[in-house]
Amino acid sequence: MDMLNKLKSTVSTTVSQLSGVLPGNPVTREYEVGKLIGSAGPDLLWKIFSGYKKSTKQEASIFVLEKKLLEKYSKKDRDQLVEVLRRGIAQLTRLRHPQVLTVQHPVEESRESLAFATEPVFASLANVLGCHENINPVPQQLRDHKLFEVEIKYGLQQLIEGLIFLHNDVKLLHCNICPESIVVNQQGAFKIFGFDFCTSSQDPTSKLWPVREPDPELSHVSQPNLDYLAPELGRNHKRHGNGANTIGCGASADMYSLGCVIVSIYQNGKSPWQMDGDVECFYRHAASHSQPLQRMEGVPPDLVDHVRSLLHPTPEQRPDAHQLVKISWFDDVGVKTLNYLDSLFQWDNLQKSQFFKGLPQILPRLPERVCLHRVMPCLAKEFVNPSMVPFILPCALHIAQEASKENYIAHILPHLRPVMKMQEPVQILLIFMQRMELLLQKTPPEDVKSDVLPMIYRALEAEAAPQIQELCLSVIPSFASLIDYPAMKNALMPRIKKLCLLPAGQLSVRVNCLICIGKLLDNVDKWLVLDDILPMLPAIPSKDPAVVMAVLGVYKMALEHPRLGIPKEVIATQIVPFLFPLLVEPGLSLTQFRALVSTIKEMLAKVEEEQKSKLESVAALQEEQRTALGNLALNDSSSQNSTSSGGASTTSSVNNSVVSQQIDALFSQLSTSSETTKVKQTTAATPVMASNVVTNSRIDSGTVAPTIAMPKSGMMSLRPAPNNTPTTWNNNNVNGTRANATAANKDPVSSMIHSNLSAMGGMGSIRPANQWAPASQAVTPPAWNHNPAAAPIQQPQMRMMATPLVPQNQQFTQQNPMMTVMVPQSTFSQPISPIAPTTPAAFRPLARSDIDDLLS
Repeated sequence: MDMLNKLKSTVSTTVSQLSGVLPGNPVTREYEVGKLIGSAGPDLLWKIFSGYKKSTKQEASIFVLEKKLLEKYSKKDRDQLVEVLRRGIAQLTRLRHPQVLTVQHPVEESRESLAFATEPVFASLANVLGCHENINPVPQQLRDHKLFEVEIKYGLQQLIEGLIFLHNDVKLLHCNICPESIVVNQQGAFKIFGFDFCTSSQDPTSKLWPVREPDPELSHVSQPNLDYLAPELGRNHKRHGNGANTIGCGASADMYSLGCVIVSIYQNGKSPWQMDGDVECFYRHAASHSQPLQRMEGVPPDLVDHVRSLLHPTPEQRPDAHQLVKISWFDDVGVKTLNYLDSLFQWDNLQKSQFFKGLPQILPRLPERVCLHRVMPCLAKEFVNPSMVPFILPCALHIAQEASKENYIAHILPHLRPVMKMQEPVQILLIFMQRMELLLQKTPPEDVKSDVLPMIYRALEAEAAPQIQELCLSVIPSFASLIDYPAMKNALMPRIKKLCLLPAGQLSVRVNCLICIGKLLDNVDKWLVLDDILPMLPAIPSKDPAVVMAVLGVYKMALEHPRLGIPKEVIATQIVPFLFPLLVEPGLSLTQFRALVSTIKEMLAKVEEEQKSKLESVAALQEEQRTALGNLALNDSSSQNSTSSGGASTTSSVNNSVVSQQIDALFSQLSTSSETTKVKQTTAATPVMASNVVTNSRIDSGTVAPTIAMPKSGMMSLRPAPNNTPTTWNNNNVNGTRANATAANKDPVSSMIHSNLSAMGGMGSIRPANQWAPASQAVTPPAWNHNPAAAPIQQPQMRMMATPLVPQNQQFTQQNPMMTVMVPQSTFSQPISPIAPTTPAAFRPLARSDIDDLLS
């Protein structure tokens, strides 16, 4: 929250400053003004703002002088100061030199301000040395800025070259060389500024310039900085005279000011003399200054003697600019490198290539800030020359390696984006592939997708450069996680497959394709593997041992991958049939053969294990289903029997067991022997609705009667005859006659039973008992209830067993297929019906319809 408040305060301050100063200034029509970054000029009155030109978006700096800041001076001083500043900017606009600040838009004046636009600058040298007047708030980058030794050397050398230009070419004496009149641009170069008190020579052959002495009657802001002014400008001052005199001074006056600037740089902005703007103090110092400065704390030992000579009281003892620029202190490899970069436009391609070949060995000696702001812009200018890019690109990538990620994104990546799109010469792709790890480490993911991936695709398609393809294939897995699935499936994988399946492709490229695919398995899904990768492997037009081993590696990685795996169907139908012929390839070594055999065995073991497990699961499921169906059928029959038994026990003695009555009636009709059974029957006709009547009675002969099944469609009630006369069974007709049987068959119920038994004898509907319940199961339903008044009838027993059920006193080896009701002999006995078969019918499998009939 505090940071947001500070940011809000800063923005509000900047907006309020600009709203009160610039709205009426013509500069704002062409330039967009940003935040306050520094100050410069006499008493640091010029405020420096960042900005850009509206029409071209070209970056610039806007210098603004607020006239309200001059209200503290007298009107005479204000008018003179405004005139001096206006004249100085006009002179600066006319000068064009690399060491002179470049003006992009001339000075414009409004009622509230003066303003002009220049090349982008960082701040004035005074701001860098710690003087932050007229800057509120102070930018963090300015507060933390410290000059490196190579920056000081190179900056001073630039100042000297600028003075050579002014003294020899323009014939101009600056007269105010001080930190306030030196500007540091964004590349760290020192630029001469502040030509407010400069003077030109009227005589081209003369080595002297007319210079006015400081005037005690004027404000110090209207005169040169007295702390850096040469003493000869106050040595001959006539104290009794009115005003200031004009004297002739040579170029040595500017050299003296340069010596004071050098001392100030190494003493954190403190000049060797402290005049505090007092002209009289300056005069006294000039009159008494007869010996060179002895104390120069912080100045390098190699430079002390040269600075002392610059500060010599006698102008003739001072070195000129040509002599100073040649001293050994400037003989530094970093300074020379920066100088070479400044003069690149003068060299041909051969000279440039030789320089760039040695530049990577020099860059480690330069600070990161110098490389970013000074070297990199010079390199970027040469990127427009494609033939030089292979020589420049290693230098740019070396700088990128040493830079932080933030600086890389801000200062290097914008210059590399156009280079990534170049296709010629091919060495560009080769260099990028060699340093791909660096690019992926520092390039944001969105830029990787938009700039790096297209370059990768072009590298894969560079068929004329197999080395580039191999390098590209080797680096793709390192950033596969940054590739989204559509790009992986539709852009990257098809190119790798095409490269791998080329009939005339090189062996090394094909093997690297397979290795790359194997490493990409962690970043693809199972369906891409099954649909695209595995079907491709048998289509590779090569059976070279290296290719076989690479294919085997892909299979093995996919087989053992915890997320992918290969289904047993694919192994059995596609992979093993492809791998088996490879066992007899003559080129395989013993180690390769063993690896191939081991992988095939592993695949077969996987198929065996999975298929066996599947079959066991199916068998167990079928067994569970059979058990469930048997239990369900048994419960259904038990419930039906329990219902019938319960109904019989609650009725009167006339209504005995319905089941017993039906059994007696059935065997009375079907009996062909003379044996009779006495069964009491009630005349009360109770309808019996049943889907299945299943009986298995024990008779005297010891045989088992067949099952009587009444289908659902044929279910009917056991009703009396149509004449409402109940059918009675005469106990005297126990022996039975044919006529009685014939008469009985005319009854609908008897006819149905007879036809049912006949059909069962021919169709063989008997089913094994083990289809109903396991052999270990034996279910005994509750005993039937019976009427105590009725004849004592032994309770029937119901069992479900896998082995045949036979009477307790007889041996019978055939299977008893159905659920059996055991009726004891003491109750009744019937001879075997001639209609019922004496041998079991042929068995057939249990059908679904049979189960439905049993369960319904």
